[in-house]
Amino acid sequence: MIKDKKPNPFNVFNIRQVKSPVPYFEYVDLPLKYNLETSLSKWIQSNVKNRYYVGRKVTLDKDNKLSQIITVGFEENRDMSYFMLACPHLKYS
Repeated sequence: MIKDKKPNPFNVFNIRQVKSPVPYFEYVDLPLKYNLETSLSKWIQSNVKNRYYVGRKVTLDKDNKLSQIITVGFEENRDMSYFMLACPHLKYS
């Protein structure tokens, strides 16, 4: 089912999801859970219109142990706000 009548130029040229973090994006770090990265990408692809980044990185937690986290970034601040409020994958942490 097509939601929009106009095609998104980022989707047409396959540049909507960026491959590496961009300095001017707004980011949030989330704890890594099984299959969360692909679920977030699918949700963002169908609900947000601008460019985004989803990727993993390794950090030190509060006990100085290595842990993996998911970093999600958006080009527009309003997309980050909508993601944090509306994404159902974030409600069950």
